[in-house]
Amino acid sequence: MTALPGTLPDLLDQLATKLEGDAARSSEQGLDQPVPLVRGRLLQTVGNLHLYEFFLSPDVVIGADLSVTVLLGEEAEPTEGIVLFQEGERLILQVFDAIGDVVPSATLVPDVSGMAMTTSSRLMEMSKTGGSYTLGPAERLLPVLEAGQSGHRAVLEALTPTSVLTPLWHDDLTIRRQKLATLVIELIRVNKRILLVTPDHRSADSVTLLIARAMQAAGLTFKSWLSRYEVALGKESGGIPLPELGFESQMHQFYAKSRSDKAVLRKKYERFRELTPLLAYKAQKQKDLDEVRLLEWRLLTHLSELQAKIKDIETTLAEYEQLPIWKRLSMQAVGKNVESLREYKLIYDRQCMGLRKEIDIAKQRIDELVPEATVPRELKPEFAELKEDVIRLGGTKKIRELLAAQENTNRQAFVQNRRVIVTTAARVAADPLFRRVRFDVLIADEALHIRSPLLLAAAGLVRERIVLSGDPREVTQDGPWHLGN
Repeated sequence: MTALPGTLPDLLDQLATKLEGDAARSSEQGLDQPVPLVRGRLLQTVGNLHLYEFFLSPDVVIGADLSVTVLLGEEAEPTEGIVLFQEGERLILQVFDAIGDVVPSATLVPDVSGMAMTTSSRLMEMSKTGGSYTLGPAERLLPVLEAGQSGHRAVLEALTPTSVLTPLWHDDLTIRRQKLATLVIELIRVNKRILLVTPDHRSADSVTLLIARAMQAAGLTFKSWLSRYEVALGKESGGIPLPELGFESQMHQFYAKSRSDKAVLRKKYERFRELTPLLAYKAQKQKDLDEVRLLEWRLLTHLSELQAKIKDIETTLAEYEQLPIWKRLSMQAVGKNVESLREYKLIYDRQCMGLRKEIDIAKQRIDELVPEATVPRELKPEFAELKEDVIRLGGTKKIRELLAAQENTNRQAFVQNRRVIVTTAARVAADPLFRRVRFDVLIADEALHIRSPLLLAAAGLVRERIVLSGDPREVTQDGPWHLGN
C-alpha cells in the first residue's frame, strides 16, 4: 500500500505522474493498436451525435469513455467518437459524423495513452493553478481516499456528514439512489447546480431516470433542469423519455427553436420594411388628398357665394321696374342700377366659370388620389402588430443586430443553464468542456467504483459540497481508490 501525500496538490502531482507513466506503458504494450469491427448499424441520431452498435472479437476489451477513431476504408473520411459501453462482443460508440445506416466493417483505433495523458494534464493543471479551481471541498477527500486505499471499511462507515462532505452509505442500491434523488430535489429547491458522476453509462442512465421521476413527483420541470450529458443508451421508461433528457438532444431542440424564431423574426422584419415605405407613401397621398379636398370645399363655397349673388342680381333686375322709386334711388346712390347690376352679373358669371374649371381639376385630382391613398383593410392591423413587435424588440437597429449575429452553439453556455448534469467521472476528466464550467455540488454515485484520479478531477469543479454514495462493504485495498489503479 502506498501512503497518500499530506496535501492535495502533492496527491494531484503524484497521480498525474503515474498517469503519464500509464500512457507511456500503453504505447509500449500496444494498447492503441487498431481493432477490427463488424456488423455496424446506426441506433439513433441526436443533433450532431450518432449512436452506433458494432461487434468485435470476444477476447478484446475496450475501456468505456475511451476516445477512438473509426476508420472506414481508404476512400472514406475517418470519424472520432467515444466508447459508451461494451458487453461481450457488443460495442456501443458515440461518434460525431454519420457513417451510414449499416456499416459492414470498420477499424477502431483506441487512444488509451491519450486518455491517460488528458487526465494527467487535468490533474496537473489543478495542482499548479489551484486559483482557477475550488480545491477546498476536494481536500476533504484525502482521509476518505486514504481509508478506501487501506480497505478500512469501519473508517468509511464512521464518517460524519458535514456541510462540505456528506456520505450516503447503504448496502441496498435502491435505497441509496432513493436517498440520492431526494437530496437532488432538496438541492434544486435551494438553487444549486449539481454535477452527478457515475462509474459507467448504464448507471448514468438509471440515475437520470430515477431523478426525473422524483422531480416529476415533486412538480419540477425535469426536462428543463436535468440533462444526461451523453446520448442515452436506454429508451423511454415509465413515461420518462430518456433520449429527450440527453444534453445533445436538448441543445439541438433549443437551437432548432432559436433558428425557427430567428426565421420568423427575419420574415416579420422584411415584411415591416416592405410595408413601411408603402404606408408612408399612402400617408403622403392621404395628406395630398386632404389638401385637395379642402381646396375643393373652398372653391365650392366661393362658387356658392357667387351663385347666390347672381341670383340676387337676377331677382333685383326682374323686379326693378316694380320697385318703389325711393328704393331705386337708394340703390343708384350706391352705384346699383340696371347697367351696373348687369355688369356685376357678367363678372360673377366669368368667375363662376373659372371656379367650375378649377373644381373639375380638383375633382379629377381627387379621383386620382383616392386609390393611391387608400390602405387595404387588412394591412392596418398587420402593420400595427409588426410595429408593436419592432418596438418591443428594441427597434429596427436592434433587430438588424440580432439577425446579423452569427449563431454559435455554445455548449458551455448551454451546460451552465442546466441545473443537474449527469455523466461519468471519466467524461468529466477527459472532456475539455468541463475545464471551463463550475458547479456547487458534486454527487458521486457508486463512488467506490470510481478511480481516485477521476473522482478528484470532478471534485475540483465544485465550490461547496461533495456527496459520496456507495456501500462501504465493497471497499478493498486493491480497488479503484488504490493509487496503483
